[in-house]
Amino acid sequence: MKQVVQNYKSGELALLDVPVPGCKPEGVLVRTAYSLISTGTELMKVSEAGMSMVGKARSRPDQVAKVMQSVATNGVPATYRKVMGQLDSYTPLGYSLCGVVEQVGAGIDDVKVGDLVACAGNEHALHAELNWVPKNLYTPVPDGLAPRHAAFGTVGSIAMQGVRQGEPQLGEVALVIGLGLIGQLVVQLLGASGVRVVGVDPDPARCELAERLGAAACGDPASAAVEAAVAELTGGHGVDQVYLAAGGDSNQPVELAARLCRDRGRVVDIGKCRLDLPWNAYYEKELDVRFSRSYGPGRYDPAYELEGRDYPIGYVRWTERRNLACFLDLLARGRVDVEPLVSHVADFDDAVETYGRLKDGDLKAVAVLFRYPEQKEEAGVAQATAVSVPAVRRGGGAAGPTRSVKAPVRLGFVGAGNYATSMLLPHLAGREGVELSAVVTTTALSAANAQRKFGFARATTDLDAVLGDGSIDAVVITTRHSSHAELTRRALSAGKAVFVEKPLALTEDELAGVLATVEESGNDRLQVGFNRRFAPLLREARKRFGARTGPASLRYLINAGRLQHGSWYLRQGTEGTRFVGEGGHFIDTASWLLGADPVSVYAVATSGNEDLQVVLRYPDGSTATISYVTTGSPGFPKETLDLVADGKVLRLDDFVRASVYSDGRGGPKRWVSSRLPKARDKGQSAELAAFVRAVRTGGPMPVSLESLVATTTATLAVRAGLAGGAPVTLTGAR
Repeated sequence: MKQVVQNYKSGELALLDVPVPGCKPEGVLVRTAYSLISTGTELMKVSEAGMSMVGKARSRPDQVAKVMQSVATNGVPATYRKVMGQLDSYTPLGYSLCGVVEQVGAGIDDVKVGDLVACAGNEHALHAELNWVPKNLYTPVPDGLAPRHAAFGTVGSIAMQGVRQGEPQLGEVALVIGLGLIGQLVVQLLGASGVRVVGVDPDPARCELAERLGAAACGDPASAAVEAAVAELTGGHGVDQVYLAAGGDSNQPVELAARLCRDRGRVVDIGKCRLDLPWNAYYEKELDVRFSRSYGPGRYDPAYELEGRDYPIGYVRWTERRNLACFLDLLARGRVDVEPLVSHVADFDDAVETYGRLKDGDLKAVAVLFRYPEQKEEAGVAQATAVSVPAVRRGGGAAGPTRSVKAPVRLGFVGAGNYATSMLLPHLAGREGVELSAVVTTTALSAANAQRKFGFARATTDLDAVLGDGSIDAVVITTRHSSHAELTRRALSAGKAVFVEKPLALTEDELAGVLATVEESGNDRLQVGFNRRFAPLLREARKRFGARTGPASLRYLINAGRLQHGSWYLRQGTEGTRFVGEGGHFIDTASWLLGADPVSVYAVATSGNEDLQVVLRYPDGSTATISYVTTGSPGFPKETLDLVADGKVLRLDDFVRASVYSDGRGGPKRWVSSRLPKARDKGQSAELAAFVRAVRTGGPMPVSLESLVATTTATLAVRAGLAGGAPVTLTGAR
């Protein structure tokens, strides 16, 4: 299928061939009939992409701050790869469309194949021939409403949410600053609410259009006619509400709002304009400044948008889906008219040319629609507890596909997110003896991006096609945590060698399921992405430390930092706790340094379980204390480790420096890594090389299955330890 995309680094716009998205549960696959260009938001994005790197940085200071934090945590090279990888990728455009349901996912019963729906979302209602849309981001189109008009549903919801924030009442007077697409819709919605409207825009044509659509008067912001109209309509008191629907860097809109608003009036920001509020003017009138967040309640909430969890109507009357349905109802009943806003309708095949004309100013428009072709394509008292380490039993089935040792290892990637594209794929692309055969993702564009950047032979959204491809030797799984165990089982059952990023499992049942698959299939070719034991600096320090004769004490401090709001790591209901997600890294590192698997786990936490102290005991009496903290300074190194035994100390400072102190015949000795490495190498390259070598030669996997299971069991036992308040014995541990 075809999709409109843009490369944010170069500014290139393209109509790209991408895989057809799969139809997942709790959503529908929609074939687009019309999609709407947001001449404000989208053109701003298109313009930003054409800026220099300095210009992009100036326009997004929030992103610059994130980059600087990443540099402090991960180092310059890794951050550079990540940032350039994100910039030099195709990004989607579009967020408002109307189309026909082509396939219905499990759990959907409010629409059927063939129904007409309006869809919303900048990840789901894209300028593409087919889109998968979750249940709370679509709504059926009322009978008789034209598809080209229903395509306005999302922008209509944005305007409607802004009006709701203003709380208009019958007989009030409102000022709408900015008469672009959103402003024109706000004018009509206010009129439908019994509010008289004065509009402001420097474009006379837009002012004339707003007056035809119901505004009492409109004019240039510098015109005396605007102030005169406000004075006449309000008896000199000023407007009750101001809606800022303008964009740009000028501070004129907020200054005009203060001048024309009545005492204790309401100012609602809908667009993205400069908000340098003149303090005296806003203070003296005690103006109520409000923000309108996109389509309405539910926006940016993954539980609502992605998981389909609706808000009870008794508590949240107008969610984004209910706003969408309400706007379509107003359209169907003729209370709002969008036809006069349609400046141009372009064939979808002419999308790139259309954007170019809009950007250059050759096409002046309030609203532009893409029209899509009709043809189809394929589409209590603390008591000690015990956790059993599952026994690893292997069946007698085939371990994997038969292959020639000299042939390249053919890899299939499941998932191509930030970690995969910045920390794994750069070490595999172009590597001798490796063939990147296929990449499968849930979104069509991410698969196409990975194919373009790393040279995959094909990109798809069909997982079964990759698992069923007998030419693929191994599968690399880099999806979100909740899917790891199930995808690992499916890949093992398909006879593939499997590299799965941590964690292997989120629960004991998931781990047991993976082991049952190993036993049933006879395929034990499994590696989990515990990469730190492969880090060159740590391996050199361990070699310098030498063998132990007595028990050791290990301290590992992880200054994890707080997560940003909205991070999917915070979805503990589906993705597990943060420590379950990444704690295996640190337990595996400790166990590798100590040369054994832990026999017990004791865990305590600060209030709210923000910071954890995990104490592991090993068969020879050694202990490892892992301090996993989120409340430390971001300026402090992320990982520091000390290993003490037999009069020796190994020190690792965030994978950039290591040292070993020891007592020798001539007195104390000290080894310090000679210089800082060029990059903070945490072992991903060496780990992948070891995995590929094992697949190519048929030799043992880099880490034994018993060790992977022991580490996963110990990680999961932390939860039981916190609940029970006593050590958890890992029965069956070696």
